[in-house]
Amino acid sequence: MDNPLVNVKKTEDLMNNPRMNLQIRDEETDNLPVETEMLCCSVETLRRLQEPFDVVENPPQNLKKDDKIMENTTEYNINSERSKPEGQGSVAHVPSHPSKSKADHRFPKLNVALFGNSAAVKYGCHNFLLGQKQQACVAKEIPEHHVSVINMIGLHETFQNQNHIIGQILKENGIHVFIFVVRLGQLTNTVKMGIEWLQRTFGYKVFSFAMILLTYEREEECHNVPYMHPVLEKCGGRHHTCSIIMNNQSQMKELMDKIKQLFIDNNKQCYTAKMYNTVLTELQKNTFLSGLKKSIRHTPSQPSRSFAQPEKGNRPKLSAKELMGRLHLEGKYQNLKTQDFLQLTEYSQSQKFYAEDEFAHTFVQKLLLMDYRARCIAIKENIEQNTTQRKCNGLSERWRDAYNDIFNEPAKPADESNILDPIHLMDAQMAVFHCADGFLKQLIVTKLSQCQFALPLLVPNPFTQQIEFPLWTFREIKKSWKTTHNKGQTVSKTQPVHKAETPMVAFFRFGSVSSSKSQLMNSLINEKHNTFFHRNCPGSSRTRILMDGVVEIAWYCPSGEKTDTFPQCVAFCNLHGDAGDNEKQLDIITQMSSVNVLIFPQMNKNDNSMTKIQSLYQESKPLICLLTENNLPLTEICQGKFKMGLRNRNPSTVFEELKTAVNNGLSSSESSALFKLEDVAKKLHITVDEKTDEDCRRGKDAGQQMMSLLESKDLTEIKESFLPCQGKLWHQWCQKNKELHKPTMSELNKSINIEKNRSDKKAEMQKIREQQQTCDLSQFIQIFIKELNSLKDKEITYFLKWLGILMDDYTTESLAVLHHEYDQKWSTVLDLKKKHDRSHQLTAEQKLERISENLQAAPFGLEHILREVGQIYESCSSVKNNKKNLKIDFRTLPGLAAKMMMSGFPLELMDGDAAHVPLIWVTAVLDELIQKLGDKRVFVLSVLGIQSSGKSTMLNAMFGLQFAVSAGRCTRGAFMQLVKVSEEVKMKKQLKFDYILVVDTEGLRAIELDGSSTRNHDNELATFVVGLGNMTLINIFGENTAEMQDTLQIIVQAFLRMNKVRLSPSCMFVHQNVSDVMAEEKTMEGRRRLQEKLDKMTRLAAKEENSDTEFFSDVIAFDVHNDVKYFSQLWEGSPPMAPPNPNYSRNIQELKDTILSKCSRSRGLTLSQFKMRIDDLWTALLNENFVFSFKNTLEISVYRRLETKYSDWTWSLRSAMLSTEEKFYNRIANGNTEVHYNDLITKIKTHKDEVEKSMKTYFDEDKDKDILCQWRGRFETQINVLHDDLVKDTKRKLDKEIDQKKAREKLDKKRIEFENMLFTQSKELALSLKSNGTDKTVHVLEQKFDQMWSKWVNEMSEDTPDLEDFNIWGDFIKILAENFGLTPVNERQNLTDFKQIVIKRDYDDYIILQKQLEGSDDAVSLKKAKETQEKSKSGLFQSYVVNPTKTIFSYVTGNRQKPGNKILNAEYHASVRQMISEVIEESEKIMEKSPVNRQDYNDSYIQAIIDCVRKSVEQHQSENQTYKLKREFIIDLSLYVCDIAKKKFSEHHKKFRESNDPKNYLEKQKTQYYSVFKNYCSGPTSTIILIDFICSKLEPSILEEVYNKTAIHLAAQMRSDIPALRDNRSNLEKHILKSLAEQEDFNQYIHYIHQSKEHFKQFITTEVSKYFTEHSEIILNIFKGNLQQKEQIVSNAVHAVTEDVKNKGGDGNMWFRSFIKTSTDDLKFTGESCIDLTEITDLDFLGNHLSISLNEMTTKLRNSFSSIHDIKMEKCRKKPDEILIDHFCHCCWVQCPFCKAICINTMEDHSGDHTVPFHRNTGLSGWFYRRTTNLSLCICTTAVTSDQSFHPNSSESKVLWKEYRKGGPKYANWSITPDLSELPYWKWFVCRFQKDLEKYYSKTFQGHGEIPDEWRQYTKEDAIESLDKYL
Repeated sequence: MDNPLVNVKKTEDLMNNPRMNLQIRDEETDNLPVETEMLCCSVETLRRLQEPFDVVENPPQNLKKDDKIMENTTEYNINSERSKPEGQGSVAHVPSHPSKSKADHRFPKLNVALFGNSAAVKYGCHNFLLGQKQQACVAKEIPEHHVSVINMIGLHETFQNQNHIIGQILKENGIHVFIFVVRLGQLTNTVKMGIEWLQRTFGYKVFSFAMILLTYEREEECHNVPYMHPVLEKCGGRHHTCSIIMNNQSQMKELMDKIKQLFIDNNKQCYTAKMYNTVLTELQKNTFLSGLKKSIRHTPSQPSRSFAQPEKGNRPKLSAKELMGRLHLEGKYQNLKTQDFLQLTEYSQSQKFYAEDEFAHTFVQKLLLMDYRARCIAIKENIEQNTTQRKCNGLSERWRDAYNDIFNEPAKPADESNILDPIHLMDAQMAVFHCADGFLKQLIVTKLSQCQFALPLLVPNPFTQQIEFPLWTFREIKKSWKTTHNKGQTVSKTQPVHKAETPMVAFFRFGSVSSSKSQLMNSLINEKHNTFFHRNCPGSSRTRILMDGVVEIAWYCPSGEKTDTFPQCVAFCNLHGDAGDNEKQLDIITQMSSVNVLIFPQMNKNDNSMTKIQSLYQESKPLICLLTENNLPLTEICQGKFKMGLRNRNPSTVFEELKTAVNNGLSSSESSALFKLEDVAKKLHITVDEKTDEDCRRGKDAGQQMMSLLESKDLTEIKESFLPCQGKLWHQWCQKNKELHKPTMSELNKSINIEKNRSDKKAEMQKIREQQQTCDLSQFIQIFIKELNSLKDKEITYFLKWLGILMDDYTTESLAVLHHEYDQKWSTVLDLKKKHDRSHQLTAEQKLERISENLQAAPFGLEHILREVGQIYESCSSVKNNKKNLKIDFRTLPGLAAKMMMSGFPLELMDGDAAHVPLIWVTAVLDELIQKLGDKRVFVLSVLGIQSSGKSTMLNAMFGLQFAVSAGRCTRGAFMQLVKVSEEVKMKKQLKFDYILVVDTEGLRAIELDGSSTRNHDNELATFVVGLGNMTLINIFGENTAEMQDTLQIIVQAFLRMNKVRLSPSCMFVHQNVSDVMAEEKTMEGRRRLQEKLDKMTRLAAKEENSDTEFFSDVIAFDVHNDVKYFSQLWEGSPPMAPPNPNYSRNIQELKDTILSKCSRSRGLTLSQFKMRIDDLWTALLNENFVFSFKNTLEISVYRRLETKYSDWTWSLRSAMLSTEEKFYNRIANGNTEVHYNDLITKIKTHKDEVEKSMKTYFDEDKDKDILCQWRGRFETQINVLHDDLVKDTKRKLDKEIDQKKAREKLDKKRIEFENMLFTQSKELALSLKSNGTDKTVHVLEQKFDQMWSKWVNEMSEDTPDLEDFNIWGDFIKILAENFGLTPVNERQNLTDFKQIVIKRDYDDYIILQKQLEGSDDAVSLKKAKETQEKSKSGLFQSYVVNPTKTIFSYVTGNRQKPGNKILNAEYHASVRQMISEVIEESEKIMEKSPVNRQDYNDSYIQAIIDCVRKSVEQHQSENQTYKLKREFIIDLSLYVCDIAKKKFSEHHKKFRESNDPKNYLEKQKTQYYSVFKNYCSGPTSTIILIDFICSKLEPSILEEVYNKTAIHLAAQMRSDIPALRDNRSNLEKHILKSLAEQEDFNQYIHYIHQSKEHFKQFITTEVSKYFTEHSEIILNIFKGNLQQKEQIVSNAVHAVTEDVKNKGGDGNMWFRSFIKTSTDDLKFTGESCIDLTEITDLDFLGNHLSISLNEMTTKLRNSFSSIHDIKMEKCRKKPDEILIDHFCHCCWVQCPFCKAICINTMEDHSGDHTVPFHRNTGLSGWFYRRTTNLSLCICTTAVTSDQSFHPNSSESKVLWKEYRKGGPKYANWSITPDLSELPYWKWFVCRFQKDLEKYYSKTFQGHGEIPDEWRQYTKEDAIESLDKYL
């Protein structure tokens, strides 16, 4: 270095003088000068450092070792390749021309730089990337991949300057890929620092070329790759995993591929020297300027440091961009949105320390919790750095020196540039603020205000330096305060801060001072709380980036007490930084302030700051000067001008004097100007967010347009004028709806026709809906709907926010006036009470009541507007017409509300004013939500508690929601709001749902409601909310549960009801406002008392619910230790200046963590399930008895799906068993007469396993598995039972077949003899004709054979007697005559009445009443009883409802008569009809068991059937003593049953003859033996004859198998193709009802009602028959396909047997035996060959020709089935319709005792109650009003809600409909849930077939049974359409 040195005092001279010394003054915070230090350097070097450093084009000269500036730098060899000895690696040298490489690859040579921790790699000869350990920055070539790897491992861990090393590397070539090596499981902050070093060294662009290499030592480590780690996110998620030794070839090859792919993704670019130069230049400039601030002493003994190695104090100040980078607020995080923080993420969890990249989320989350410790967040990097700097030197305690350790400075690292400055917490807060969108900014500022922190008023933009005024962020903030007038009267006031007019005190600092201005301000506002952040707060640091120039504002709000610091509300503004450097802010604030307070040090008169102070001093406004270097007491310089010193003074004294000075200034007339926040927007040179944000402006304009319509309107009349649909009309409709479900006694007394009453009530409700629909649509609502429909998403949110703000502003003043009037009037009433002035008191009280009503009507917010929209939708939906002036389709309205919910706005679930759920509206909105989001899963969290106990506040703090909060009864009804669960992996592992749906409710024990209405209302609300929630928070205010006794009983009763209806929500108790939550022993005592109280309340509630439950834990899973939380009081001190208690925030977080932990075990509900739950709960609540009325629609729908699956499972087993059964039939036919039970089980095991697997999958994986689990055991058992029954039934049938086989053994032997004889005779005849030379024409052969055939048959059958024909019907008559006499039997037979016995409308002719019941000595027949009844009608009209025995009310005209002869009621007829069905069923079982088909007919079978009839009638008679069945009935019933038996026995007898008559059998063999005869005549070989013999035997067998298989195949096909047969029995019934409606055949309806099972069978048979007609081509193809398949099976068997016998060297005999054995399961092939098979040796010839013959035979068979008519399905063992009937009719057939509806359970003997989807009119089954001829009109589900009664089992005792189970067993086993569904189908049926029903039952629909007009409006189309809804 040959340049001389000179002294320089100005920086500017550096570039103008060739050589110089630098002398810079160091300014410490105390402003004292320090020793001047010198910096020596080459001016040339300085100039070079300021110029751009282009390594490629103009690299600087290498700095020599003797150059002093490099003296402290480690030497690196950066010479070229030539200077190295041959064979050694170069320092990162890469060939400049990769194209000259020997190999010609698609890629150029790629340069890869490896960075990272040295512990993350292991060197070695097998290390693919690094090899043996080499000198740093040495390149290793990988020629096979054309890659060069530069080893830079550990480089970032050193403190040396690496700039020139890196520069040299980049000089040679660019770097294509940077790989940062990290050890798996060690993604620590050290690694983050490494990544930050990479960023700092190479700039942000480096991450486009970077990827992470994760190494592991053990295989199991590689399964835990942290995909979402911030380190990986930096590199775009690009990573690779390999072993630490890097020797796995496949891993390395994959890494090479990823390197090449990254090269392609970067458009084949690399990181260049120019990029690096740009980064380095910026760094060197900052370093240079920083170095000038503090000179470094240079002496010969201490070499100077380079500019790249500044001391800690000289580190460059972070830029705003770098700050954003460290906080990870760049890129996609630069525009933070509210929804990012309102969803549940991993940042929601509580932690102790937070990384820099976690700060933003953590800060906002803590603010949402109202935790003011958000400004005390500990950042990990700051903590770790501080800890690292203070590490001890490692010496043992023995050798430590106290003096040196204490007084000597610790050793500094060689290079401190890598140590990051700690981030100032207020910088971090402002960084988040700058990156937030408008809504998040508003949320942050609102929460800061709640935490009693100062708010940003004027904010310099760090990038544009424009001063911004965030007025929008203040819009939702309100402040409340109390002031005391001179008269001692305290006045409360609440105002939005943007409208509040208050004096303002402004604080400014000039110069550098030792005292904290912010701390002084805090002492004035709240000395216990840091309203303004100051230097002594945790998280403060010496470096500040974003806070300088920021003006913050805070308000002091007095409490009306003497201890108030200021008697009025005062705004305080604080300009951060030196006021002299922020002139714009200074000017704006001083113009608007009332008092200015300046703090500054000692100054010279000519200082620039002094000029500004002089200007303020000359103004008339009060001025207070605080001198930091003076200790003067408060001194008034002149009028309104004060000064006081701060140095070495008592802080309390300073505070008192400052307070005095400020109060004096505020009381001065010169400070009379008031500050209004909105006025700031009028100032010049600032930007206002509300003006610059176009979306915000549009939203404001739209909101103001709506609000302009409210000008000069009385607040109490606004809703009536602008929102007419939700007023009186809606309340009237709600009242009518409640009366519809709970009729009053007066209504019941009007008429006993429940359906008529219901119809009238519904007509009234419809009329109200029509009035709502025709109401004028106010312009206010028109604009609202138009804006929602036209604005974009962000504009809509602004619009709704603005509308809420403007409406709140509008109502605040009016409400304040009303409250003031109320207070005055209440004071007047109290005064009059004291004076005992009764008359004036009454007048005053009336006025007070009117004011109170106005107060109730006054609230007007967004929820009321949405309520109006909901009522518009409900009314239009009911009327099915759009509203006048509604410019859009009303059906789009729910979509608008759904969008609002998705944007974070709550939706009203229950109207608090009407105490009603707008079910139509809520359902429609949820439907739209499902359509937009999908049917997402939600966890429903609800809250209950007394009013004003902090429920909404708790929920808002927990989830950042927007439920309204204020003093008093703030929430009315119930609201719901969605909280999204983040998609992050961690949270998804915890929670199994997509959203938490939070339900906030109004408080219990409302003061506004009185007496009984309060309890009823609270009961309904509690039941509804508890039923909705997966978890309910029970909020208790305070520790005294005695005050909660009534509420606890209500809540316990709600849980008890849920337990009864099989809903299982969970709960947690939250005790708020507990004084000492830390005292464990105290909380344990509280828990014990709560447990006792809950158990007591459980017993009380159980009495009301008719339950014997004693303990709360029996009702719900509840752990008093874990499910009870104690909360600190909300405020830390006394409002209005008290901040929220941080312990409250901690309690909120703990509760939130507990909730998340508990709900992680729940799957929640889907939105559609939630929608159903709302419907079910509300419908049940409308009825009187919730438990009785609750219908779990979700459970019902899930159970129906389960039944459909059950139908599929059972079909799978049945069809498999049918196929197995066929195989065993073949075995038996082929001579195997042993079938073991286990054989059947083994055969069907595969299918059973498949069914069990399907069941397991369904119950384990279905979305509703939590509901399905309750039925799992039952259905698994039922499948096992079905399996066992199928096996047993099949075994029984096969055993019967075996018995038949054995019984036919003699006949079979005879047949074999006949066959042998026929074969021999045919052969002999043929040979004789052949030897005689007889003409062999076909005609001659047939003639000769026919002649001999008749002779042979006669000879063979002459010893066998002919089978007898039987007169089965004659036997019936004979046996009946023996029992009842021939004449009566013949008479009944000739009348033929017996044929109609099943479908008779009544059984009057068969029944006589008992004498003792009729009050007469003679039994009177029914017809006479009718006549007597008609004659006895007089002025008396006594009616009894329903079942011919059900009494309801009596209406008497004149004297009441004693009842005369009774008319038989419908229950008698139903009982007889039921007995007939049972007799027929039992008789059919006897017929089925009778062995007619195998042993022929015997008259003993008839005797058994007649005995069955007689015994059944006798049994019935013994059980029904009120009437007697005539002898004619028994005869007719016997004749009817015998007629059925005759048909079956005749059919079986015919089959027996066919299979057992020798002549018949022989005639069937004629074709076969003619073929034998013909073959022998033509002289073929034995092989050909055998082939013909086999084909003749196989043809009928194949055909039989094809028929049986086709039947099974067709049944399965029909289940798929016929809609009625696709699912379960309910689906089948729906199609039956549709078919009945389409046919409109009354007789078929009666058959369906009274003979349901038979009608189902008939319908299935009809559908199958129709399928045969309409799908003949399909059936024909199935049949032919089965035929071809069977041919293939036989051909395969022939081929296999031929090969097997050939291999064994067998002959024709062996082949024949093997073939029979092989075919035993597939074909019936019996008998022995009459041919000498030993002659057959050419087995190939046999096999080939047999296959050909089989093909010809089957082709011929296929051709014979040219149309559907050729297929005779009666040849099937079981026809398709019979198979389907077996499948569908093995279920429950029990009918409702009232309406005959059929139980839908698919299991015959199921457990639990019988149920149906919907019931019918009881009149359809013949019920009528007692002692009248009026058919009953009521529907079971309606009747059970009434207080009317019926007479069960024809008795005189009455049973209330609502207690119908007390009527006896047949009633008790039915579950009839109240349901007011429309049921159009049966209402249409009654109207359509009214005359037919009246004729059939000889009754009328008149009087009490009069049909409502509403019923006649339903069409057939309505009826059919309704079936899809109800079935």
